[in-house]
Amino acid sequence: QVQLVESGGGLVQSGGSLRLSCAASGSIFSINSMGWYRQVPGKEREFVATVTSSGRIIYADSVKGRFTIFGDNAKNTILLRMNNLKPEDTAVYYCNAAIASGDYWGQGTQVTVSS
Repeated sequence: QVQLVESGGGLVQSGGSLRLSCAASGSIFSINSMGWYRQVPGKEREFVATVTSSGRIIYADSVKGRFTIFGDNAKNTILLRMNNLKPEDTAVYYCNAAIASGDYWGQGTQVTVSS
């Protein structure tokens, strides 16, 4: 079992910045990758960014150059720094931890970008 607790998010104007944090606990030794997804009402959850246990980082094209994902191994935490936010980034952001047998998800945190 892996537990994920998210923090951060909120309301920001277009062009602004926010930081999301996700702390993992439980069977963290089994985690292969951790990352972020986002979802807006009526649409499927979409990939944002991930970092693997080997340090490989992958970003969605829509956030490349604006978002940065990085980990704090000492705190079992991953962070998502979001710069130059756009209204289309508005969504509920979910932390994800992938293990061999499946995925774990955080409760979600709302990010709203006003134009």
